[in-house]
Amino acid sequence: MPPPRTRGTGLRHRLAELRGPGVPARALDARALAALAANPGCRRRAILDGAGVDKAALAGALGTPSAFGQSQFAFTRGNAFEARVKADGGAELLRLAHQRLDPGAEPPGRDRLPDLTAAGPEGRAERTAMALREATAAGGWTLLDHPMLALEVAGSPAYLEPDAVAVHPDGSWTVVEIKSFPMLDGSADPAKVGAAARQAAVYVLALEDVAARIARDVRDASGQDDALDGAPAPRVRHRVLLVCPKDFSNLPTASAVDVRKQRAVTARQLARLTRIQDIADTIPEGVCFSPELPAEELTAAVEAVPATYAPECLAACELAFHCRARSRAQGAVTALGRSVRAELGGLTTVEDVLAAAHGEAGDPDDPAVAALRRAARLRAEALSGHQEALDGHPAHRDHAHPEHREAVCR
Repeated sequence: MPPPRTRGTGLRHRLAELRGPGVPARALDARALAALAANPGCRRRAILDGAGVDKAALAGALGTPSAFGQSQFAFTRGNAFEARVKADGGAELLRLAHQRLDPGAEPPGRDRLPDLTAAGPEGRAERTAMALREATAAGGWTLLDHPMLALEVAGSPAYLEPDAVAVHPDGSWTVVEIKSFPMLDGSADPAKVGAAARQAAVYVLALEDVAARIARDVRDASGQDDALDGAPAPRVRHRVLLVCPKDFSNLPTASAVDVRKQRAVTARQLARLTRIQDIADTIPEGVCFSPELPAEELTAAVEAVPATYAPECLAACELAFHCRARSRAQGAVTALGRSVRAELGGLTTVEDVLAAAHGEAGDPDDPAVAALRRAARLRAEALSGHQEALDGHPAHRDHAHPEHREAVCR
């Protein structure tokens, strides 16, 4: 049994207690952040991701394992394709960036591939920022392979690792996303491209934070309080480079994807997230999400944090099956989708909706209640007319009156 949490301790220590003794934190990646931004009202996911809880292991311990995630075959194929794209110091990758994003710039030649090795995610993030600053000042093409970026999410830092970042000769930066799904005749599956764009938008936000920090450092070093005209923040391009296999081969091809819309939505949704500290303060003493706990105790711990389930969670969260089962058991209308939930206003359960439709409850002046009652009347009229039509149909009369059917047969 894990020891109870002590109020007043540091946030990191409290999050470690929520994970359980000796349980390592799971890194929060851009895919998880994009999914979290798509459902900012879900406190359960926010605290679990903030604490670094392995949601897949948690779902298995709760008895509702999820098939969400990438298969081992796809993972291996993706790694092999990425290694091919980045061979020879990323020469092919930079060629694609030049061709698709910056054809007017000088072509890649003797390009730089800085070493980003450092101790821990904080050290790697600092080393990445230093490499970006040096590459921006040096000019020419530079490729950063698996840089580490930091982004504050709900008051807690998240460390992100994009596939690559390309620095252009003009000092601008581009996010590179390498995916293993094919690009057939120059286009790919729109759903997969959309998911990649949302993921890349998170990297763009993190890069913008790095660019702003570099500009502040330059300003502080120069002793100027106002924005520097001669040293503005490096420009982060909003067109990312999506690299995929061409047709059915293993040869790379690329497309420029504009992520301005995804970036704006993600920034707005992340800003709406409740601070992790505030959520942690509402969790009762002794709550722990360690998968080693008994299922009953673990279920009670998970239910101590409210969730906001929607059918879209099935494609983005490992706990979706657990939350769906709970939502259905409670008769919550959110199980039917966000659009239905928004239309029903203050009616939060299926029982409330049926009672309002049948005139047993609800304010008649409520537009949702009035619409439900009108829909119920229309349904009753339609079914009544259908029944009358069936009663008048010869085949239905034959079925309803055996003696008449026998007379017709004779």
